[in-house]
Amino acid sequence: MNIKESFSVHGENLLKKTKELIAEGNIRRITITEKSGKELMSFPLYFGVVGVLVAPVLAAVGALAGLIGECTITVERDLVKEAQRKEEEKEEQDGGHHEKINTEISEVKE
Repeated sequence: MNIKESFSVHGENLLKKTKELIAEGNIRRITITEKSGKELMSFPLYFGVVGVLVAPVLAAVGALAGLIGECTITVERDLVKEAQRKEEEKEEQDGGHHEKINTEISEVKE
């Protein structure tokens, strides 16, 4: 199951935001529409697609960014991957807290 989320960005921030979304890894599809609602670009992202395979898409997004002003990026997220990502973030936050407590305790013992 997928969920949709939209972001309004200005042309110069389009490439940066697209890269950030791709780096998250839980995105199934990215659609870019202009202010009037006309779809300019849409591309699927598959698990494990990185580097060389994404480079042409990012080049096209960069070229598009120079031509448009305000636009909307709509992403379809994979709910399962999103839940896993949030769980990992929570574990990282909890893990860091426990390490800090353990460090403080060991310093007191010395």
